Amino acid sequence: MDRLRARFDALRAAGRRALVPFVTAGDPSLEATVPVLHALVAAGADLLEVGVPFSDPMADGAVIQRSSERALARGAGLARVLGFVREFRRTDDATPVVLMGYLNAVEVRGAAAFARDAVAAGVDGVLLVDLPVEEAAAYRDAFDAAGLALVPLAAPTTSEARLADVRGHARGYLYYVNLAGVTGAAALDAAAVGRRLDALRASAGVPVLAGFGIRDAVDAAAVGAHADGIVVGSALVSVLAEARDPADAAARAQAFLAPLRAALDAA
Repeated sequence: MDRLRARFDALRAAGRRALVPFVTAGDPSLEATVPVLHALVAAGADLLEVGVPFSDPMADGAVIQRSSERALARGAGLARVLGFVREFRRTDDATPVVLMGYLNAVEVRGAAAFARDAVAAGVDGVLLVDLPVEEAAAYRDAFDAAGLALVPLAAPTTSEARLADVRGHARGYLYYVNLAGVTGAAALDAAAVGRRLDALRASAGVPVLAGFGIRDAVDAAAVGAHADGIVVGSALVSVLAEARDPADAAARAQAFLAPLRAALDAA
């Protein structure tokens, strides 16, 4: 959690927006995962969201669903995911890493053990897309005790009353889901998203990052103008799926992210 705080403080002081790429651990290959993470940092990533493969990723569209299936077939379970983070930490102790996934991975180990193991590996936060804020107290307490941020999500359909609860329990940052749909969905209305983000940031108390529907530099600039940072996932995962080997995957990751970094900084 300290890495998250330090990174957002540095971004705020520099007047910059956070660029946060999402990749599925174990895809396009087990061997490519850590080189891709390093390549993304080299291209300007401020935080990394690492997807924990799951057999029933209900919030994800077809691109990330297929990446999870491929990763699981290669044996990329939670233990392997934490191993990737440990390997990444050997040469990068500054870039925050947040795991994004589903409650099943926590339930299998128990909240306290999961948080302990994640922090020991070098994880800073967790996004659990199927954990509603009304049921999160016990998990949040266990994560707080270990120093692991439980990052909440809000959506266009989230009521004002529920948003107050989400804001009150936010750790690390708040993830705003731009679209009422799954990852990779189309038809991003940047103007409507911008209005919602402006209102959220005025009262959130933590940085607000926006994800879902951001595909390219144009989207990054449009949404980033209203957020503390943007998250890009499906478009990157799709590009990585075509990689021939770890070196090619790293090169593709860097080539994809660099224009988004430039656009976000220009905006």
